[in-house]
Amino acid sequence: MTTTHETPDTATGRPLGDLSRLLFGHLHRSDQQRWGRVYLQGLLRTDGKKTVRRMAAVVTGSEAASTSLHQFVNASPWEWAPARGELARWAARSLPVRAWTLAPAVLPKRGDRSAGVHQRFLPDSGRTVNCQLGIGLFLDVGRAHVPVDWRLFLPPRFTGDTAVRDRAKIPAATRAQPLWEHALSLVQEMAPRADGRTAPVVADLTALCDIAPLARRLRDGGHPFVLAIPGQSTLDGPELPPGERESARALLLRRGVRHPAGAGRQILSYELPARGPRPGGEHGHGPGQLMAEWDAGTGRPGRIWLTNITDRHPAELLELARSPRGAQAAVRRMGEDFGLLDFEGRSFPGWHRHMTLVSAAYACSALEGMTP
Repeated sequence: MTTTHETPDTATGRPLGDLSRLLFGHLHRSDQQRWGRVYLQGLLRTDGKKTVRRMAAVVTGSEAASTSLHQFVNASPWEWAPARGELARWAARSLPVRAWTLAPAVLPKRGDRSAGVHQRFLPDSGRTVNCQLGIGLFLDVGRAHVPVDWRLFLPPRFTGDTAVRDRAKIPAATRAQPLWEHALSLVQEMAPRADGRTAPVVADLTALCDIAPLARRLRDGGHPFVLAIPGQSTLDGPELPPGERESARALLLRRGVRHPAGAGRQILSYELPARGPRPGGEHGHGPGQLMAEWDAGTGRPGRIWLTNITDRHPAELLELARSPRGAQAAVRRMGEDFGLLDFEGRSFPGWHRHMTLVSAAYACSALEGMTP
């Protein structure tokens, strides 16, 4: 069900006007600042589908203003990175951040002209869809998951063909990257915005990309993480002959330690040796552990998580591992109520600007009334 949200212009504590000044204060033109505020108000106040025509009518009283809104998002030359930096700092100042959570957003599209559109099989639904695939970084503040940055996955045809690149307005320096590399860049971009207040990186991206290089690079960069991994992932066992390896599931079943977690629940954990996992035959660079909640119904471990955090109880870390569910719930709500799926354009810059504005509108609503 799509709902209308009270605009935080009149709310106490987090007025939309203050946030819009932070987001668009770097813009030199007053008309750009004005249309940024109008777009945010439109996303918050417009019932149903958030077309620029409907948002313009709700906020300004004139559908004719839709041309200016469309221009602001698709063609007006403003950078989204500074706005996202301000959004991240604003959200991080609001409440303590438990985790930096990475989560995907699948955006169904028609045709093949929109930046990044491709055919993708979705294991959860068992079907193939024509879509854009974004990955976002969310600040988990406990009762809310606030989106603060995004990357758009680009298949090689969007960067290897000049005509396709130009039509989608993809910058010349932008290259096709695997999804794990986009995830890593989100973390690296967030670090200087956090003013030294880092948080564990939490993600369940097993259905979309190879987790091994992401875990390796996060470990190398000194980032604490809790990452879901496939049960068949192979890891070193300290007592195994050279070259012989076991899967993560087998290690937990044969060598895992059981921990009571209350209400009849049990958690399995296995401490990895200092050399860590060897994805792709490469050595790790530090200790870590595998964790999973024991599934009494199947007699097997459930979702398996790899972490390099060794000074917290597995039950506490598995509670943190619930964060991707909250981020996915935020993605669904952004699609239902905040216009995530309603972008009217095909360009790469337009997509990023729309995602920035949707994120700001959702953050304003999600954090409204929450006590710092």
